[in-house]
Amino acid sequence: MFRARPVRLKRQSINKLIPNMLTLMALCAGLSSIRFALLERWEWAVAAIILAAFLDNLDGRMARLLNAGTQFGVELDSLSDFLSFGIAPAVVVYLWSLQDVGGFGWTIVLFYSVCCALRLARFNAGQGEVLPPWGYNYFTGVSAPAGAGLVLLPMMLTFETGLEIFRLPAVAGAVIICTAVLLISSIPTYSLKRIKIPQKYVLLTLLGVGLVGAMLVSEFWATFIGIVVVYFASLPFSIRSFTYLKREAERIKGQTGDDTSS
Repeated sequence: MFRARPVRLKRQSINKLIPNMLTLMALCAGLSSIRFALLERWEWAVAAIILAAFLDNLDGRMARLLNAGTQFGVELDSLSDFLSFGIAPAVVVYLWSLQDVGGFGWTIVLFYSVCCALRLARFNAGQGEVLPPWGYNYFTGVSAPAGAGLVLLPMMLTFETGLEIFRLPAVAGAVIICTAVLLISSIPTYSLKRIKIPQKYVLLTLLGVGLVGAMLVSEFWATFIGIVVVYFASLPFSIRSFTYLKREAERIKGQTGDDTSS
């Protein structure tokens, strides 16, 4: 009699699992921020979301570097992003400030979470879309991690300045509503993942990164406030550069069409 050969399961290299491990760590950090908020350890709650944003940025780069990108990883990353940047920041701000206005504050939280879910769904739906060469350096709308940073800005300002005015529900709620609108907007925003640094600016860029690292050690909250403010201030420039590139591409395409027809 012949015995059936046992089925051997395909083994996964540890390198292929590193991006998913980082994604799960980001998810755990985002979820832990809610626990810190329940314990009223506000600075730890915000720091956990910042850690989740760092890990979220790192997992995609590791996936591309190790050639370990999979559809499973894409879906896991999207779920992690929604929890860490679509739920956790809004819940933390609610426990910090918005619960003072009851149901209206919770409505603001729901509005932000819904907008973040729509933002992530739109991003996932456009993954296979072929963009023009000049369009790859831009996102449509504010990204989820950047949105979380904007939502947490009043908290960071309170940590740095000690002023309780930023804790007022009117201030925190207005920031959340404006951020939610930016998430689902069609505003072109810079995609730092695809920006290429010219060779002559590499040394200057590394020097800037080192300076930011030193500032994070000495003035953590002030540095992050500066990063969020700089990102928000870059929105008009991203709109302007996107519009210019689009207009130039249409002009060149029109000239090519005229030459072909003649």
